[in-house]
Amino acid sequence: MTTLIQLEILRTLRNRRYLFFTVLYPALMYFFFVSVYKGGNVATGVSAKSYFMVSMATFGSVGAVLTGSAQRISLERKSGWVRQLRLTALPGSSYTIAKIASCAATTLPAILVVFALGAVEGVRLGAGQWLGLLAVLWLGSFVFAALGVALGYAAEPSAVQPIVMIIYMLMAAFGGTWYPITGSLKEFARFNPVYLYNQLAAFIHPGQSVDTAAAAGLAGFLVVFVVAAGYLYRKDARQA
Repeated sequence: MTTLIQLEILRTLRNRRYLFFTVLYPALMYFFFVSVYKGGNVATGVSAKSYFMVSMATFGSVGAVLTGSAQRISLERKSGWVRQLRLTALPGSSYTIAKIASCAATTLPAILVVFALGAVEGVRLGAGQWLGLLAVLWLGSFVFAALGVALGYAAEPSAVQPIVMIIYMLMAAFGGTWYPITGSLKEFARFNPVYLYNQLAAFIHPGQSVDTAAAAGLAGFLVVFVVAAGYLYRKDARQA
């Protein structure tokens, strides 16, 4: 399983599309939002530089795991690669776990690049805050890696890309990626894993602490998505 994880990571990092859409694109969007707000604050009173540093890091992270895993699995199903793996001694659970783990590992470049830009723009955090932020964003990405694996088995290869993009953009639009979620929208946003993901990182803002409710919500989503991914993998195996 370790070898499979290493191969998946190397294959992803060599993909130019991955480098653009999950590393460079969030970085460009960060500069765009910072210039729009001109170094001021967002509606919640938080510095735009720190707010969008977090939201663009989560945007790139979700994009890295969600689109990458779903589309790659759909292509592997179509090419017969998944069927070949089932003929080996690799258990189905190990394959699913390897996919989730390898996808989560590829989020680190997307997160670190936006962090570096935030630091250049003047975001000042203590060493513990930087490390804590990196840890929660990386661990949170496992939720979306599991969702991506589930979608890769749920959708037909010809339909998986538009399905993933619609889900991805809707979760971002109502999850605080492009603007802060305020007022009555919060009641609906708490059922959105992207919103919980952004809330998990809010402890870096003045007067904020670790949102345990967001952490519990993401843990619940992780369980649901992992179970779904395992079920859909077994269902696909029976149909093969």
